[in-house]
Amino acid sequence: MAEWVTVARVEELSPGEWRVVDVEGTRVAVFNLQGKYFAIEDVCTHDGGILTGGTVEGEQIICPRHGARFSIKTGAALTAPAYEPTATFPVRVEAGEVQVKDERWD
Repeated sequence: MAEWVTVARVEELSPGEWRVVDVEGTRVAVFNLQGKYFAIEDVCTHDGGILTGGTVEGEQIICPRHGARFSIKTGAALTAPAYEPTATFPVRVEAGEVQVKDERWD
């Protein structure tokens, strides 16, 4: 069964910021969008590179290599050259800590 992984204390992850954590061997990017937390796999489905080297515009992250855009909320690929979504993960706040887990293999 998947375990919750602490990303940061709530006060350490301000709106507009993100952190990347390792969750059972998977790079997961956790974003604070206007006080709500979202987590996606830190991978561009176009070529397998990381997304967090790119910029965030509103609720989208832009791949730094080829410009594909992904929804931070849903993981959906929004523009070419990416066509497949990136995985999303549940996020919770427990005892003042932002936590995430990968339930895909449960």
